[in-house]
Amino acid sequence: MNLELDFIKKLADVVNKNNLSEITLEDGDKAIVIKAEKAPVVAQAVEVQQASSQQPQQALQAEVEAPQAEAPKKKGTAITSPMVGAFYAAPSPSAKPFIKVGDKVAVGQVVCIIEAMKLMNEIEAEVSGTITEICVEDGQSVEYGQVLMYVE
Repeated sequence: MNLELDFIKKLADVVNKNNLSEITLEDGDKAIVIKAEKAPVVAQAVEVQQASSQQPQQALQAEVEAPQAEAPKKKGTAITSPMVGAFYAAPSPSAKPFIKVGDKVAVGQVVCIIEAMKLMNEIEAEVSGTITEICVEDGQSVEYGQVLMYVE
C-alpha cells in the first residue's frame, strides 16, 4: 500500500477534528489504522488475514482490538452499531423514522440504517420489545460497538 505521509496526516486530522476514535483503510491484505487515544493520534500499519466469507471489518477487528468505552447502565437490551458510519433513523430524509421511543419491535425488524463507505446497511433488532431510548441523533457519526438504542 503506497500512502503518502501527507495523506496519513490528513486522515489523522479528520480523526481529531471529528472526534473519532479510529479510522481504518484497507487495500487487499494490508491496512492502516489510525486511532485517537487520550494521547495524540497514533498511526500503525497492520497485516490483515484473508477472511474467506467474513467481512473485512471483522477480520481486522480480530487483529486490532480497540478499547471500548463502557456505556452507562440503562434499562433494557442495547442495540449497538456493528460498524463505523453515519446513523440514519429513516430510509430517506423525507420519510418517517423506522422506529421511535415507545414503539414495539420484533426480531429482524429494521430499526435504522448505518451508512459506511457510501453503502446503506440496514440494522435489525436482535430482540423483541419496546424501544425505551434512542441514544444517537439522525445523521450523527457512530463508532463500532456504540449503543444506538435500548429495547426493553
